[in-house]
This record gives sequence, C-alpha cells and structure tokens, in this order.
Amino acid sequence: MRICSLLPSSTEIVFALGLEEDLVAVTHECDYPPEARSKPVVVNSILKEKGKLSSARIDEFVSQSRSEGKSVYLIDSESLKEIKPDLIITQGLCDVCAVSENEVTEVCEILESSPEILSLEPSTVSEIMDSVLLLGEITRTKEKASQIVDGLRKRIESVEKKLSRERYRPGVFCLEWLNPPYAAGHWVPEMVKTAGGEPLISREGEPSFKTTWDEILESSPDYLILMPCGFDIEKTLDGIEDVTSEVRQWHALRAVKKGHCYIVDANSYFSRPSPRIVDGIELLARIIHPDIFTQRPKANSVLNVKNHFYLQTFLG
Repeated sequence: MRICSLLPSSTEIVFALGLEEDLVAVTHECDYPPEARSKPVVVNSILKEKGKLSSARIDEFVSQSRSEGKSVYLIDSESLKEIKPDLIITQGLCDVCAVSENEVTEVCEILESSPEILSLEPSTVSEIMDSVLLLGEITRTKEKASQIVDGLRKRIESVEKKLSRERYRPGVFCLEWLNPPYAAGHWVPEMVKTAGGEPLISREGEPSFKTTWDEILESSPDYLILMPCGFDIEKTLDGIEDVTSEVRQWHALRAVKKGHCYIVDANSYFSRPSPRIVDGIELLARIIHPDIFTQRPKANSVLNVKNHFYLQTFLG
C-alpha cells in the first residue's frame, strides 16, 4: 500500500505501525520521527514563505485567508499524480492546522488513480486511540495498533492510579495562542483532568476559542501552561516578552505570582492528536504534582517562565 499522510499526527502513527516503507508522501510539518523528513513533501504552507511572523500577524493572516475562502496550504497535485498513492490520510478537524478533507477531495478529482481518502477527526484522547486502531485496521496492522493503544492506555491508567488519593486539583489554564489569547480545547482539557488538574475556561472535546486576558485573570489559574499551537519552546519564547511587557493583566495572574507559569513543547506533546499525547499527560502531571511525579521531564519539553527570566537577568 502506498500511503500519503497529510497530517503530522498520522505520519507519527504510520511510523509507529511499522509502515514507514509504505509512506510515499508527507507534509512540510511532518518532522517526527526524524526519518519522516526524508519523505517527499506534497503539502506546504503559505506562511512558510512569509518568514518569521508574530503571533498577532499569523492570526491576522489566517483569519483574512479564511474570510476570503482561501487556504493557507498548497498541495502539489503534480507530485501526487506521479506518486500515485493508494491511501491519502487527511482531516476535517481544523483547516488552520492542516490541509482540509475538501481540498484533498478536489485534488483527487484530477488524479488518474482513485486513492482511498481517510479523514481522521479526533476531539478527545479516546478518539485519538480510535484513530490509531482505525488506521491499523485499514493498513492491515490491526495487531500492532492494538499493542500501541494498550500500552498508551496502561500509561494513562498509571497516572490516574498515582493520583487516585490526591484531593488537590489546582485550576489550570492552557493558552493555545499568545496574541490574541486562545483557550486550548479538543483533547487538552481532558489531558489536564487526567494529569490531576481542573481545566479552566476551555471546553472538553470542543474546538479551541478566542478568549480575553480579563477572563483569564478572572478564572484565577493556579497554573498557566503556554502551548501555542504548533510551537516548540524556542518559538514560544520568541513572542513571550511581548505578552509579559504589553499585557497589563499578566503580572496580576496568580499563576505568574506563584511562579507556576510554564512553556511546553506544544508541537510535540499537545497540538497533534498522536500517541505522544500521552507524553503530554505525563508532562502535565509532573508540572502540577511534582511531589508525586518526580521523574525528570524530557529535554526541551518544558520551561518555567519565571526561572527563565531570572537566569536571563542573572546572566546578563
């Protein structure tokens, strides 16, 4: 089977299923595992061509494109013709995060072959597991998929077991975009609950949405987790000073005062509905309940904002 993955998350799943040799095309964002970078790219983003932009400018550009009925993605239909995939994996969850199912369907109409189109649209952790199982069934790797999901569920159960007697459930607000501020939705509120926190503002299983700093301040989070969609820690740091210096509510936030503001690698552990979501749950548990989860987090997965600025000041 010749597989074309138009989602970074499905690319991760394809590799986890041991189907890397069948993977014939990916997107410019498919960077995990590292071997995915060697695959032919058939989707690029217009934003990539515009270079470095602020969070506000990216939001402005995306909003304008959507209002004009334009996509921020470019599909290389000529390459797809040559590759002749049997299966194209796409999504209908968010046309900002990845190329949409409608765009893929339109492109497939001009292909000589008639590939099967699989649209993955998980909104919860359980549905992410179902996506792994579904892809395993379609690619005849059902047993491997079941092994992966069983392992992930056992890790989640391990977190829940450790927290079973813990009564302290601090309020946690997860910020999915810096400017304007967005409350992280879909599977993120569920991740927070599983990790022993109480998600604030966000709605479990529903899309992320725009909020205000006044609303965030009013919710009084004990923990503030910065996870701009698709950003790693370094990219988030590029825009964090604009927030800390320009947002008047920032220093009044309880989480900021307590030193409980963290930047996480959203691109790896929160933005993508892939198996690494479980890594994200474990990471949140370490942040919220460090006395229970004492294992050191993976390198470059989390950064305490207060400590970062203190070191910057100390080191000059």
